[in-house]
Amino acid sequence: MFKSISFSQLAQIYLIAINVITFFLYGIDKMKAKRSKWRIPEALLLGLAVIGGTIGALFGMRVWNHKTKHKIFKYGLPLLLLVQILLLFFMSS
Repeated sequence: MFKSISFSQLAQIYLIAINVITFFLYGIDKMKAKRSKWRIPEALLLGLAVIGGTIGALFGMRVWNHKTKHKIFKYGLPLLLLVQILLLFFMSS
């Protein structure tokens, strides 16, 4: 009836979900910024990247042209992605 999901499959589902959520939250925050509405805290946007949403954050920055002048986002997110890739590499070897 139910097929068991491997850890690898679960990790892939998680990474896809967190990146999609992060991407859209960057877009929502940009929309709110244009309308002078309540904003999504930068700590949350960065936190989502830290827990695996870095690619979604980078795409969100590019597509929505959002947070591109903030140094922590402009330089910190690519550095974070590099660290995450290195961690995955060393954990898999």
